Amino acid sequence: MVKIKDVANAAGVSTATVSRVLANKPHVRREVHDRVMKVVKKLNYRPNRVAQNLRSNSSKIIALVVSDIENPFFQRVSRAVDDAAYEHGYIVMLCNTDENPVKEESCLNLLRDENVAGVILSPTRQTIERFTDIPALNMPVVIVDRHANNLEVDNVLIDNVQSAHILTSHLIEHGYQRIGGIFGVGSNTGSLRHEGFMQALKDHNIKPATELIKFANPREDDGFKTTMNLLNLESRPDAIITSNSLLAAGVLLAIRESKLTIPKDIALASFDDTTCAQLLEPAMTVIDQPTYEIGRTAAELLIKRIQDPTRSNREVVLKTKLIIRQSCGC
Repeated sequence: MVKIKDVANAAGVSTATVSRVLANKPHVRREVHDRVMKVVKKLNYRPNRVAQNLRSNSSKIIALVVSDIENPFFQRVSRAVDDAAYEHGYIVMLCNTDENPVKEESCLNLLRDENVAGVILSPTRQTIERFTDIPALNMPVVIVDRHANNLEVDNVLIDNVQSAHILTSHLIEHGYQRIGGIFGVGSNTGSLRHEGFMQALKDHNIKPATELIKFANPREDDGFKTTMNLLNLESRPDAIITSNSLLAAGVLLAIRESKLTIPKDIALASFDDTTCAQLLEPAMTVIDQPTYEIGRTAAELLIKRIQDPTRSNREVVLKTKLIIRQSCGC
């Protein structure tokens, strides 16, 4: 491996001069600068970025910590974060927590030790509730998808309560009364969407049927198992709402397994306008989240925070959209 000392010897200068040239610092003669860069190219020298980061206390790496990389929502957010970071000269390190607070804390501690420039975080519910010293990580943090009370960080999210209320009200207004709800457990997103669901029932004078309301791991398998239990009830639901697209996929499989037809036998609605939601037959009614905008906004806020650590915190609440399709018989 070529070292900075090798470049200095070949160029006939000190290692300090090589460092100044590589950092584009002033007070280096053009002739010396050109000679050093010629040697750098000839020897194919690559600076030790870790050492540079430690010396300058800066990094060109930002981290994105998500709860489930298989979730299409986070895939789209990741795409946006990477696009925005690249435009500003940063690269993105991706971490997956599986909604596990222990794994999440381990990831955050590792990122702190690696001296990354900042973190975009979709935290677990447990972290939101107890990990109030996120700023003690000594790096900028932007939280996405989940509301962060009393944390001195930037926040990018949607109004989950209102969005779930709109989706549930749509079903009620089209005649559905026994509406089942399957909500993700492990994050406050699921609980907030449950809150909006319950408020919509109340506002339309519908008494909640507790046997129809379930919390499950936000995965396809859990959506399938939970739905099979709902469909095996003596009085099954006439519609089901899920809090994310992976649960919706499990619901769809269970409905097909049970030889039922959407929407004739049961309606289905969910969050996230994935490609599958559009291509299903019938296509699914959804709350469309501005996922790309969430990721890009979070990255832009993080980079601004890196550049100006003293600026005031911002909370950005982006708008969702109800997309009405045939899965509700509308």
